[in-house]
Amino acid sequence: MLNKKIIHLFTFLALITINNAQEVMAIEEPKFEQLRSFDSFELRKYPQLIVAEVTVSGDRSEASSAGFRKIADFIFGNNSGVGKQSKIEMTTPVITEPIKIEMTAPVGIQATNSKNSWNIQFVMPSQYTLETLPKPNNDEVRIILVPEKFYAVTKFSGFTGDESVAENTTYLKAWMAREKLTAVGLPKLARYNPPWTLPFWRRNEILIEVNPN
Repeated sequence: MLNKKIIHLFTFLALITINNAQEVMAIEEPKFEQLRSFDSFELRKYPQLIVAEVTVSGDRSEASSAGFRKIADFIFGNNSGVGKQSKIEMTTPVITEPIKIEMTAPVGIQATNSKNSWNIQFVMPSQYTLETLPKPNNDEVRIILVPEKFYAVTKFSGFTGDESVAENTTYLKAWMAREKLTAVGLPKLARYNPPWTLPFWRRNEILIEVNPN
């Protein structure tokens, strides 16, 4: 019994160490201007961004994993740089955007069958332009220039299962209604932490593009 307790303690301490190491790493996030803020809700203005994107099908969890692997393959070297393959620095968050949601689905970001499609996106490091960013060798990976946009955002910790995502999307839409913000896009899920991060340390966001006027 004592040995089991010691093992659990060392496992917990290892998780803390890994999480703290991840937190102090200089991982770039897209910059934005905060226009409004109340509790866990924000209205943000994002500048023009370059993203790497793939489209995958299946339920949200499976699609996120498959999309992550394809984009990770691109940034870790399966690309054509200036005369050679180049490693691109990892950024956060990983963004999951629904392309189609079944009419019977709840208000959140979730799929009801394998026909649902998703765009998985990484924002590219700000040092790159379209001209200097290495080109993907995999035709499934697209490089897209996203124009300036406004997003209503809510932040939450814990897991990102369908129930949690739907609940937080409902909260965000209620706040948008109070702020008289009109949605012009479907809700996106942004995840900032690796999967081994303990739930209460995880940072997640729901973003909905809005018309700020």
